[in-house]
Amino acid sequence: MKAWIPHPDGRRLLGEIPPGVTVEVLEDPSRLPSAPAGVRFWVPPFLSGSDAGALLTELPDVEVVQLLSAGADAWVDRVPSGVTLCDARGVHDSATAEWVVAAILSALRGFAPLARAQARREWAYDEVAPTDELAGKRVLIVGAGSIGAAVRARLAPFEVSFTLVARTARPADGVHGVAELPALLPEADVVVLLVPLTDRTRGLVDDRFLAAMPDGALLVNAARGPVARTSALVAELSSGRLRAALDVTDPEPLPADHPLWELPNVLLTPHVAGSVRGLLPRAYRLVGEQLRRFVGGEELTNRVVDGY
Repeated sequence: MKAWIPHPDGRRLLGEIPPGVTVEVLEDPSRLPSAPAGVRFWVPPFLSGSDAGALLTELPDVEVVQLLSAGADAWVDRVPSGVTLCDARGVHDSATAEWVVAAILSALRGFAPLARAQARREWAYDEVAPTDELAGKRVLIVGAGSIGAAVRARLAPFEVSFTLVARTARPADGVHGVAELPALLPEADVVVLLVPLTDRTRGLVDDRFLAAMPDGALLVNAARGPVARTSALVAELSSGRLRAALDVTDPEPLPADHPLWELPNVLLTPHVAGSVRGLLPRAYRLVGEQLRRFVGGEELTNRVVDGY
């Protein structure tokens, strides 16, 4: 059988390759390394676009699609029946959690306006001081999965309090359900979005969600852009009542003439939370483990199940 991976370095990072498996590198979906027949295990490129997804129709023997991303929203409707789709849950926990902490601190301490002042060679003390601080803040984490746990662990030393929200409540673990958000949002100084994009979460952050947040609160989106309604974001943020740190937007990439670029209370990064130098070693450890499980007839982990 053949396994296709998107990075040349992936071969050495996979670890032991099972007997009978040929690993080939597919960096460019328009230039196949060999005939598609016999490819039973495929790893698409990280954050791959529609061209990679279209390749599925050309792989007659594929049985497993192993993603390098934690989110599988772009793939759940593309993978044919009978093909197992697996995400990279756990691979991006540390990197995304670091971005969340950095974004919160940057937004609260005014790093964006200070960076703009640096570019102008201006000593802008009076422009930002005194800044806000993280100590004592009430942090609401919407998405109590592995990344949410990593965010909580990294924020804990900052003397904050936490409220965790998941799709369904888990009272024994102190986790609230999404249905409780209207009562929880008014008590949050920082709201962190870490949910997958599904039919349930698309547009979760709408006019009512934002109106329920208290004056001066910070919204941090490290999930997917469509989790928040962009029109609602622009309307609320334009008023200056709230702040936002966004690693994802809708649309994405954000057009150059989009109003979000101009808002001084918005910190924007181009979907880079998980893009760190340690990504590939972690990702290919998972890929190698999954490939060995597949060849050995064992149950795969991180399966994306119905109802994602």
